[in-house]
Amino acid sequence: MRRWFALLAALLLHAAAWAHKPSDSYLTLRATEGADAISVRWDIALRDLDYVLQLDRDGNGELSWGEVRQRGDDIARYATGHLQLSSGDKACPLQPAGAMMLDKHSDGTYAVLTLTARCEGLAGALKTRYSLLFDVDPSHRGLVQWIAPGGDAAQALVFGTESAEQKLALKPPQAWETLRQYVVEGVWHIWIGFDHILFLLALLLPAVLVRRGGQWQGGDSLRGAVIEVLKVVTAFTLAHSITLTLAALQLVTLPSRLVESAIAASVILAALNNLRGTVEGRRWMLAFAFGLIHGFGFASVLADLGLPQDALVLALVGFNVGVELGQLAIVAVFLPLAFRLRGTRFYRVGVLKAGSLAVAALAAWWLVQRMFDL
Repeated sequence: MRRWFALLAALLLHAAAWAHKPSDSYLTLRATEGADAISVRWDIALRDLDYVLQLDRDGNGELSWGEVRQRGDDIARYATGHLQLSSGDKACPLQPAGAMMLDKHSDGTYAVLTLTARCEGLAGALKTRYSLLFDVDPSHRGLVQWIAPGGDAAQALVFGTESAEQKLALKPPQAWETLRQYVVEGVWHIWIGFDHILFLLALLLPAVLVRRGGQWQGGDSLRGAVIEVLKVVTAFTLAHSITLTLAALQLVTLPSRLVESAIAASVILAALNNLRGTVEGRRWMLAFAFGLIHGFGFASVLADLGLPQDALVLALVGFNVGVELGQLAIVAVFLPLAFRLRGTRFYRVGVLKAGSLAVAALAAWWLVQRMFDL
């Protein structure tokens, strides 16, 4: 059990070494009823393009518009070589439909390609194969918004190494399909939101312990640990659901740098609290207070995915349900392991104290990066 817990902690800390979200690109495919051409907008992060095409020719660590523009044709060739569309058994070749532009996303600057895919005839479904960056970054994903002919609702799809080839239905998606898609997105984004995971785990680590005489000791019952975990998770869920909804509906907005910096600070405080137990018994209050900030972080992810305006409520509910399911999966792995090891020095010193110090140090580095936009 110790080996399994140590392996889990190592994997989480290794993954958490990324201060920013993993590599994504954003594709919008729109088909027009009665036409055989599909319009394509493709946003690809400049940092990813620089990695594979070495755009930074002067090696100063910064990309200028001139450096990007000079390689515009190379960027287009590289991108279109990793996206294939076909209808029936016939390919739909991609052609440039406008000049390359730049756009700002929550995590940096993206090159924007405007393309047209011409099909001899749309029949059945549009077969799509996506392979951008998979050879150098298996964790990369393509986030696709597909607008079927005659529909205004966007269908969300995710392309990864395990789902590189998918079919796009030519009929607009049903409501349950929109709900399902955003549930999946919610689960995925809590699992790759390493700062959110570490904040939650930092609050949960003492749940199987009690404070006696200024020292942490193993708790007496599993029931008490479960109640403590439920209080923390419920408070965190309620808080981030409130601000996620407010931000997604554009009722309240905060600067991205402020939100991301505050999230890093919340991880530091939650981890350092484990060393002295300052808010012992009231960790749910800490979870609620900082959960409000984490909700704005989730909202930025949801904004990047794109919200279908005609199914806004379904998308919000689905994404939030997915986040909660992802959290419950983490808790289901954590709680049995932690309770089994609660009485050992390995857990009290190695996991709780040393682990909390490591998490605080990592989050401090995130805070510096985010505050000064490094």
